[in-house]
Amino acid sequence: MNLIDRVKKIIISPDKEWDVINGEQPNTSGIITGYVLPLAGAAAVAAFIGYGLIGYNVLGFRVAGTNWGIYQALTILVMAVCSVFLGAFAVDALAPNFGSEKNMGRSVQLVAYSYTPAWIGGLLSIFPSIALIGSLAGLYGLYLLYVGLPKMKKTPADKQVGYFVVTLVVLIVIYFVIGLIMSKVVMSAMGLSYGNRINFNF
Repeated sequence: MNLIDRVKKIIISPDKEWDVINGEQPNTSGIITGYVLPLAGAAAVAAFIGYGLIGYNVLGFRVAGTNWGIYQALTILVMAVCSVFLGAFAVDALAPNFGSEKNMGRSVQLVAYSYTPAWIGGLLSIFPSIALIGSLAGLYGLYLLYVGLPKMKKTPADKQVGYFVVTLVVLIVIYFVIGLIMSKVVMSAMGLSYGNRINFNF
C-alpha cells in the first residue's frame, strides 16, 4: 500500500478504492504505523507550527506559545489513534444489530481510512486563522464511511442508513470524550488554561 496513492484514491474515487481495500488482508498494526500515524503526524506538526510558532490574532491580541503548539500536536496524535481503535471497536460491536459482519480488522480499515479527509484538512492548522476550513474537510469522511459500510462490513442496503447514523453518533461521542479528557488532563499537566492562551504582544 502506497500512502500517497491510498490517500488520493480514497478521496477521489472512494467507491472503487473500498473494493480494493476489501481485497486486502486487514493489518491493524500496519494501518496504524503506516497510515494513521504518518497522516496524523503531519497534521500534528502543522498544528505545532501554527499554534506554537505562527499564532494568530484575536481582537488585537497575539495567540501563540510553544506549550500550546505541543498541546495541539499531542491532542491530534492521541485522538487519531484512540478514535480509530475505539471507533473500530464500536463499529464492530454494533455490526450484528444491523445484519453486518463482525470483523475487527475490517472495522479498523473502515474507520481509519474514513478519517483521511480530517487529517489532510488538519494540515491547514499551520495557519490557525483558516484551520476551521480544514476541519470542515473532515465532513467528507462521513461520505467515505457511508460508502464503505456495505463493502467493508457487508451491510445490507436496508440497514445501511441506520448503521451509518448510529455509528456516526457513537464516533461523535467518542471524539468528544477523548477531547474532554485531553483538555482536562493534558492541559492541567502542562499548566495550561484558556485564560493564559493569549500573549499580549501587539
